[in-house]
Amino acid sequence: QVQLVESGGGLVQAGGSLRLSCAASGTEISVSAMAWYRQAPGNERELVASITRGGTTTYADSVKDRFTISRPSAENTVLLQMNKMNPEDTAVYYCNAKIRRWPIPGTRDHWGQGTQVTVSS
Repeated sequence: QVQLVESGGGLVQAGGSLRLSCAASGTEISVSAMAWYRQAPGNERELVASITRGGTTTYADSVKDRFTISRPSAENTVLLQMNKMNPEDTAVYYCNAKIRRWPIPGTRDHWGQGTQVTVSS
């Protein structure tokens, strides 16, 4: 069984910072790309940032130069450092990981439970 556990959401004032963390766990797993998505009320879920196993990153235009995604030395963990936050960043943030479970071939998408981030003006 594969689990993604997120932490770090909460309430912050505009201009402030938060850091989200997500850890993947399970037996016989191999984690490739990891990403953060978000979904605001009435909106579709959107990609915020992604990072490959090799460290290549992509960002939504709306968060470039403010958010940083990283994978620390723990291979199955991803962080999202969010700076200079504004009320438009308010959403439920979801961790995503592409995971292979041996011996099943190929990777599947796995999702965390979501963590609420609220930015007050």
